[in-house]
Amino acid sequence: MENPYMRKKEPERVRRALLDQAARLAVEQGLAAVTVQAVAAAAGVTKGGFMHHFPSKQALVDAVFAELLETLDRDLDARIAADPEPHGSFTRAYLLSVFDMTPPQSGGHWAALYVSMLADADLRALWARWYEARLDRHRTTDEGVQLAAVRAAADGIWLADLTGAPLAERNGLRSLLLDMTRATR
Repeated sequence: MENPYMRKKEPERVRRALLDQAARLAVEQGLAAVTVQAVAAAAGVTKGGFMHHFPSKQALVDAVFAELLETLDRDLDARIAADPEPHGSFTRAYLLSVFDMTPPQSGGHWAALYVSMLADADLRALWARWYEARLDRHRTTDEGVQLAAVRAAADGIWLADLTGAPLAERNGLRSLLLDMTRATR
């Protein structure tokens, strides 16, 4: 066994391993499996090493969830930048992101964390702040009841996918909702 006092310290690598292992455990076994001990062991560090980077399990889960939101931000921004029509561009990007997610029943990458958000008040608050900030950012292009209805439908599709509920006419629904984002203002 390597002596930890002689080992080169790589704080960013350790932090990354803790985040990756927490996400893996959450996806494979659920958020309850994400314990300080389990994540530290999976990342190959001591509990003290864990606590050096994250003061608690909740801080780690919040950091993993924040990374998910950053990934979603990048995806949405890329879709918006590629959209030639400004009106409804955020709503279209949001809708297409939902339709392009891997369904969790086939091993969706972040499914357990998304489902956990529904039961965890702290994660819901993070999501709500992120969503409100995105709506504020796109208020000039994505305001109105019709676009709000499309985003609400996207949330329903996202929840149906997360729970494995069958969604009839998926392609037709996608086309209809996309058409609604391009309808007259």
